[in-house]
Amino acid sequence: MNAVVVAVAVMLVLSLCRVHVVVALIIGAVTGGLLGGLSLDATLQAFQDGLGKGATVALSYALLGAFAVAIAKSGTAHALADRALHMIDGQRGGNTGKLRLMLLLMLLAAAMASQNILPIHIAFIPLLIPPLLFVMNKLYLDRRLVACILTFGLITPYMFLPVGFGAIFLNNILLANVRDGGLDTAGINVMHAMALPALGMLFGLLVAFFSYRKRRDYAVAGVAGGESPEKVVYTPKTLLVALVAVIAAFGIQLWLDSMIIGALAGFVVFSLSGVVRWRETDDLFTEGMKMMAMIGFIMIAANGFASVMQATGHIESMVTSSAAYIGDNKALAALLMLVVGLLITLGIGSSFSTVPIIAAIYVPLAMHLGFSPLAIVSLVGTAAALGDAGSPASDSTLGPTAGLNVDGQHNHIWDTVVPTFLHYNLPLIAFGWVAAMVL
Repeated sequence: MNAVVVAVAVMLVLSLCRVHVVVALIIGAVTGGLLGGLSLDATLQAFQDGLGKGATVALSYALLGAFAVAIAKSGTAHALADRALHMIDGQRGGNTGKLRLMLLLMLLAAAMASQNILPIHIAFIPLLIPPLLFVMNKLYLDRRLVACILTFGLITPYMFLPVGFGAIFLNNILLANVRDGGLDTAGINVMHAMALPALGMLFGLLVAFFSYRKRRDYAVAGVAGGESPEKVVYTPKTLLVALVAVIAAFGIQLWLDSMIIGALAGFVVFSLSGVVRWRETDDLFTEGMKMMAMIGFIMIAANGFASVMQATGHIESMVTSSAAYIGDNKALAALLMLVVGLLITLGIGSSFSTVPIIAAIYVPLAMHLGFSPLAIVSLVGTAAALGDAGSPASDSTLGPTAGLNVDGQHNHIWDTVVPTFLHYNLPLIAFGWVAAMVL
């Protein structure tokens, strides 16, 4: 029995049984390590060695959280919520269908912008979503649909558009590792290679609109502790400062290619403008770190899990045994590559970290089977992106839960992980397989 498969299965089953994700990752890692032939000491050592790899990500999220709290203090999100409430109150006869659609499209645009236009990733969710929960409740929106929309916006842009995080994933990681695997990538249009898989994500999103179209009631009490969002004072000056801070963070981030420095720059703008008083900066940093603490710890634990899986050597054996089983059957090869990629990413929780693991073996195998260069890039990219949605340890699912569960009415596993797995991973397998066969 392959240790990776068992470890991922243990982690997923425990998560579905509502065991905390960090605990599930640790138990899954120990189970996989022992089954993979490692001693308990070696398993724990591999887990601990992997923890440091997640520290940079956790620090980045903590600083982005501080920047997000500063934006929230400016009242930008609350101004949007107040405007939405005013529009709801102005509706006659309860016809709020257009407002529901406008709100959902706005959230979709914000999520997509967080990957490419203003690459702050999930940091926008805890500052934008909580003030809008009261609005969602009045519109009877199913939060599972909102989770699917946010996850779509967090994944699809980076796997298709080579800008922002997409430039990192598509150019610096995907093409670079495929090239290291021995494939000549000269002249390959990566957007062309990933177009069909991205279309699969879009198909899943449209299905989610149908699946969760019915109204769903949530308790109003608990949203900001009362019958309306917590009141935050905002003025044209604070909103203007927020706009300047966002532009500064975006510009510096592109210039220095550093999310940390960009977030700090935006925070400095808030401090110098007086929107955030200097004596309040320490408290705001602490608040922002608390806001992103759970995500940071899960990402750290996920890196420990991934380190144990790599130490067992069973990732490579799973891929190579699959290759031996495939023979010369291209259709079966494409399907198994995608399924193995799904299993790996579900456990690791990061498509960015999955590419180097699978590219070294997938590229020579796909070249031997006669796949075209475009098909190989599509296969590796899709196999890595599979599982980013639907993984309990992925920030693409953790982020939406962090915003939607502030009132305790949105379960991470059953309201975010399961819906995103069903609506995105299954279409991705289908569309990714078609892409591999026709490109």
